[in-house]
Amino acid sequence: MVKIRLKRLGYKKNPHFRVVVINSKEKRQGSPIVELGYYNPKTKDMKLNKELAQEWISKGAQPSETVQYLINNCNDDGTLNYKKSTKEKLSKKALAKAQAAKEEEKSEEAKAEA
Repeated sequence: MVKIRLKRLGYKKNPHFRVVVINSKEKRQGSPIVELGYYNPKTKDMKLNKELAQEWISKGAQPSETVQYLINNCNDDGTLNYKKSTKEKLSKKALAKAQAAKEEEKSEEAKAEA
């Protein structure tokens, strides 16, 4: 079976990946049939030949979950369409303060209605 998966490169704690078409029986670092592009998760830098990837999928190649995500979120020119989340994460103390403030407002509204 032919798979489209990531081949890890780079040194310790600094990964770089190549998107490759490879036989599923091969090792992760084995010789690929063809290389489709590369992906750097730290800088979100990616270059992918989307047309060739779609062609291999139509031939029956099975993409891994990560590669499927990359293909789905890839622009036509092969770059990653990365959307940085703008949601602000709060600490437990800040969440507790916000919850207490909401409860206080509700109690004030209830007193005002009565």
